[in-house]
Amino acid sequence: MANRLLMVKADGSVLVHSDGGSYKPLNWMSPPCWLIEDPDIWTVQNKAGEKIVITIDEVMHDSKHELGVDPGLQKDGVEAHLQELLAEHVTTLGEGWTLVRREYPTAIGPVDLMCRDAAGGSVAVEIKRRGEIDGVEQLTRYLELLNRDPRLAPVKGVFAAQQIKLQARTLAEDRGIRCVVLDYDALRGTDSNEFRLF
Repeated sequence: MANRLLMVKADGSVLVHSDGGSYKPLNWMSPPCWLIEDPDIWTVQNKAGEKIVITIDEVMHDSKHELGVDPGLQKDGVEAHLQELLAEHVTTLGEGWTLVRREYPTAIGPVDLMCRDAAGGSVAVEIKRRGEIDGVEQLTRYLELLNRDPRLAPVKGVFAAQQIKLQARTLAEDRGIRCVVLDYDALRGTDSNEFRLF
């Protein structure tokens, strides 16, 4: 016996949570299933005959909440938002920088931003929320293709993210790619002093 949070959702699922651990329940039954409530025992059963039997010694709190129609999840600070903001304020990457194009096409997909630095050089910018090795690999492939175009070459690379893992930064620096850690809130406020450039 232990203190547990029992959650019965409108879709029929039943979840048993503890205070410790993580967001995952200790045990659960996904729909389609049904709940049989007796005063001291709850039995949850699905079509396959599997059961969860919950013995209840004391109810500390019982409440029911109608959540209404689900409006969907709106994420703030997704890659598309970061790309849009950085395109609007590209000088945060360097004085005199200009935007050539968002979603600049390559044979294997578009690079997020194509820019020109103060000296007029081409710079491909790949933007992620979390900067990991696969993002550096993606930018590396873009750079290989873009550098084949004599109108653009040489093309430098910038890997920009809200956080960049050490392994990704190490790989990027080894390949001559500059890393930029973005502060989404500062970018929305266009305070370029909040950027950390590496």
